[in-house]
Amino acid sequence: MYRFLLTPRWWGINVFVLLAIPFCILMGSWQLSRFEVRIEEHRSAGEQAASDKTKAARPLAELLPVDKETSGDRTTATGTYGEQLLVPDRELDGKRGYYVLTLLRMDDGKALPVVRGWLPGAADPAKAPAPPTGEVTVTGALQASENPGENGVSAQGGLPSGQTAAISAASLVNLVPYEVHDAWVTLNKGDSGMRAVPVSAAADTGLNLKAFQNLGYTGEWFVFAGFVVFMWFRLFRREVEFVRDAEMGLVPEDEQRVSTPSGV
Repeated sequence: MYRFLLTPRWWGINVFVLLAIPFCILMGSWQLSRFEVRIEEHRSAGEQAASDKTKAARPLAELLPVDKETSGDRTTATGTYGEQLLVPDRELDGKRGYYVLTLLRMDDGKALPVVRGWLPGAADPAKAPAPPTGEVTVTGALQASENPGENGVSAQGGLPSGQTAAISAASLVNLVPYEVHDAWVTLNKGDSGMRAVPVSAAADTGLNLKAFQNLGYTGEWFVFAGFVVFMWFRLFRREVEFVRDAEMGLVPEDEQRVSTPSGV
C-alpha cells in the first residue's frame, strides 16, 4: 500500500521535508539565542549602570571611543564653554521639554557636547541659562552619539537657528566652526537649576523592538516546522485514502494516479 512513497514525486516531497524541518529548527534556535543574548545584555547594562554610579570619574581620553563598555561611565573634562544649542522635543518624566547643550572647548582642539540640563516646554533661548564663564571642569556620564530617527531621537530638519535634533558629531560639526568629539556628557547634577538628564542605556542593550522581533521570529520558525509536518501528514493520508479507494474499485481507471502501481 505504501509503495507510492518510492515514486519520484514522493521522493521529492520527503527530501524537502527532511531538509525543511532541521532548517526551521536551526533558524528558530538561532533567533532564540539572539533574544537570550539581548536579555543578558539588558541585565548586564542594568548592573553596569548601578556600578557606574559608584565608580570614580575618569578622564575623557581614557574612555574614548564610546562603546557598550564605556557608555554610561563617569568622566571628567576641563575647558571653556562655547556655543550653546537647544535640543527640542525631549521627554522627561512624561513631560515634553528640551535639553540645554553647551560645547565645552578643550585643550585638544575639539569640543565636547555637554548637556547641562533639561527644561520644560518649547525650546526657548531666552529661558536657557547662560553657561559659566572661564575654565570649568565638568563631571558626568559619557554617552554615545545619537542617531536621528532612533530611540525617540527626532529626525526632523529645518529647525530654527541654535537648535539641533540629535546630539552627534555628524550633526554638530555643521553648526559650530570646530571639531566635535564623537560623544557627549550629561552632567551628574543639572546646572543653574535645570533638571539633570538621566543616563541612557547603550545602543542594542535593552529590551527594545529588535529583541521582541527575535522572539517573534523564533515562534514563526517553529510554527513553520510544525506546518511542514502537518502538510506532509495530510498529503500522506490523502494518498493512502486514494490507494484504498483504488483497491476497492471506487476510483475509475482513467482517474487513477500514475503513482499508484497497477494491481495494488
